[in-house]
Amino acid sequence: MYTGLDRVRPALMTDLYQLTMVAGYYMNRKHEEATFELFIRSLPAGRSYLVAAGLEQAVEYLLHLRFDEESLEFLRGLPALAHLPDDFFHYLSRLRFEGDLWAVPEGTVVFPNEPILQVRAPLPQAQLVETFLLSLIHFQTLVATKASRVVQAARGRGVIDFGSRRAHGPEAGVLAARGAYIGGCIGTSNVRAAKDFGIPAYGTAAHSWTLAFDSEREAFERYHAVFPDSTVLLVDTYDTLQGVRNARQIGTKLMGVRLDSGDLLDLSQKARKVLDEAGLGGAKILVSGDLNEYRVRDLVDASAPIDLFGVGTEMVTSKDHPTLSAVYKLVEREGPAKVVSLAKLSEGKETYPGRKQIWRSVDEEGAFVGDEISLAEERRSHNSRGLVTKILKRGELEYRFPSLGSVREFAQESLERLPPQYCRLESAQTYPVVCSDGLERRLAETRKEIADLSLDEKRTES
Repeated sequence: MYTGLDRVRPALMTDLYQLTMVAGYYMNRKHEEATFELFIRSLPAGRSYLVAAGLEQAVEYLLHLRFDEESLEFLRGLPALAHLPDDFFHYLSRLRFEGDLWAVPEGTVVFPNEPILQVRAPLPQAQLVETFLLSLIHFQTLVATKASRVVQAARGRGVIDFGSRRAHGPEAGVLAARGAYIGGCIGTSNVRAAKDFGIPAYGTAAHSWTLAFDSEREAFERYHAVFPDSTVLLVDTYDTLQGVRNARQIGTKLMGVRLDSGDLLDLSQKARKVLDEAGLGGAKILVSGDLNEYRVRDLVDASAPIDLFGVGTEMVTSKDHPTLSAVYKLVEREGPAKVVSLAKLSEGKETYPGRKQIWRSVDEEGAFVGDEISLAEERRSHNSRGLVTKILKRGELEYRFPSLGSVREFAQESLERLPPQYCRLESAQTYPVVCSDGLERRLAETRKEIADLSLDEKRTES
C-alpha cells in the first residue's frame, strides 16, 4: 500500500488552525467524544453522482498518526504555539488515534449530503485529522468519478491513465492512478502506482525516441529489437500515415500504433486501413492527446476504429470541475448527561445534526431507486440496505479491505445498477435522496435549542 507516511510526516500535513484548536481543547480539558462527518455539499454542474475513493489510505493515516521529535521541535518554534506549556507537546508526543471510524466502502456511488466517512473520537483527535482526510477523500473521489465518466463514454474500449506528468505533483499522480483505476481504467502509465497498488502498467515510447535516431524507420526497428513482443509505436512525430506505413514494416509482431495528435477519427480510419491491408488486423490502435469523456464519446459514436484511449490531463485534474464542495462537520458531542446533536445553521451551509446512515432502496432487478439519509439509530425496511459500515473501533481495524481489483469491480457494478437517466454525461436527472422524518425532527429540535440559547444570551446581555 502506498501512503508516503514514512517520508512526509503526515501529522504535520494539516492546517495550523487544527493545531491551535487541539491546543485549545487540551488547555480547556475538552476530551469528550465527538463525531464529525465528511460529505459533499452539492455536485458541480455536469456531475450527477460520485464514486467514493481514498478510504484505504485514510485508514493507514489514522493507524500511523504520530508526532515525531523533529515535528514536535518544529511546532515548539511556531509563534502561534511557542507560548504553550511543555505538557501540551508531551501530550502530542503520546497522541494516537483511539476513535471509531465508519465509512461507505470504496467504489460506492454516493450523492450530496451523504456521509462518506464518519469519525468519532476524543475531540482533539477528531479535529486534528480533518485536513488530511478531506484532502485524501476529496481528491481520489474526484478522479474516480471523472474516470468513470470517461470509461462510460468508451463503451467497453479500454481507458488507460496517462496523467502522471500533468498531475498536481508526483504524489497526486500516484493517487490519481489509484482513483482512476477504481473509476474503471484498465491500467496506468505510473510505475509507482503499478508497484504499490497492483495496477497494470502501460507504456510505449515518446517522440524523443524517434527524434533520437536518423530516421523514423530506424527508430522503430531499434525499438522493436529491444521489445520484440510488445512493440507499440508512436507514429505521429512527422507524418502520421507515413509513420503507420513505417510501423507496418515490423510485420506480424507489431502489437499496435499510437496516435497522439490531429483528427483522430480520420487518422484512425486511415491507419486501420493501412494496417489491415498489410495483414495486421490484430494490431491495436491507441489514441491519446487532450481526451475527455466528450471527445471519447464522439469518437465512439462515429465508430472510430480505436481500441484503447490514453487519457491524462483532463482525467487526473478533473479539468472541467477540479474541486468538490467537500466538508468535515461536527455533528454531535458527548455532553454531561447525554449526547448533544450539533448543526450549522448559517444560510447556504446548513448541516443536519447527529451521526447518520444511508439507506439505499432497490427494485426487483436490483437497480437503485432512491436513498434515505437517517439517524444512525433508525432502522429501515427489508428492501433497503445501510451503506455506512464500521471500519475502526477504538483505533483498531475491524474491516477487511478488499483488493483494489475487487473495489474496481464493485464500482462498475454499482454504476451499472444506477439507472441511465441518473448517470448520463449530459442532462442527467437528479437521483432521489431524502432525509428521514427522524432526521428532520432532530434538526428542528436542534434549531430550537440553538434559538433558546441565543435568546438566553441576549437576555444576559440586556
